[in-house]
Amino acid sequence: MIRLCTICARSGSKGVRNKNIRELAGRPLIAHSIMQAKDSGLFEAVVVSSDGDDILEAADKWGADHLVKRPAELATDQSPKIPVIRHALLTMEERLNRHFEVIVDLDATAPLRRTEDIANVVALLESQGADNVITGVPSRRSPYFNMVEIDDDGLVQLSKPLPEPIYRRQDAPKSYDMNASIYAWRREVLIEGSSLFNAGTLLYVMPQQLAVDIDTELDFQLVAQLMRMRGKEID
Repeated sequence: MIRLCTICARSGSKGVRNKNIRELAGRPLIAHSIMQAKDSGLFEAVVVSSDGDDILEAADKWGADHLVKRPAELATDQSPKIPVIRHALLTMEERLNRHFEVIVDLDATAPLRRTEDIANVVALLESQGADNVITGVPSRRSPYFNMVEIDDDGLVQLSKPLPEPIYRRQDAPKSYDMNASIYAWRREVLIEGSSLFNAGTLLYVMPQQLAVDIDTELDFQLVAQLMRMRGKEID
């Protein structure tokens, strides 16, 4: 199959200033996703979409095959991500006069993924005939056991109560946290849909230690420490 990898990185981060180009383990944050995509050998093209010239410049330096300048209407705090990925796809198809069959998006803020995770997500999508694949990790809290909501009367209740109560978390149905790492689609699903959840959506489960998505300064420092522990420092 002909595959495209997209990496979407908006400028103006509020939680961590300039996080997409901030140095992490010797290279800009966005460089980790670019290099993982290239190292996988799975993609005809790796494209970075951004509204920020500094991000696009860093992406070019670190090996992105193509750069797409994101329009302002897709670069606001409220902009959903699927239209951004769709814009990058259609731009590249027009630019290259190619039709991509599979699109894989790597979130720049989740650099702990492994190349093998990318390959496994693609294999799951293509071998199972899935509409799309998302990634997650075993949840740290369970909606059946220790996640609660407050109702309209201000009273607390379990998010998903079961017909019979359970008294150990291990007895709860399995649940997962999305870890915003890898998303894969068949082209027609991405073009026609607007949701991550479709009739044929599958989950690829990653190890818990790969769950950190960088939204805060604490997240950034935690990822840096985990990279040091995995021996990923760059001389």
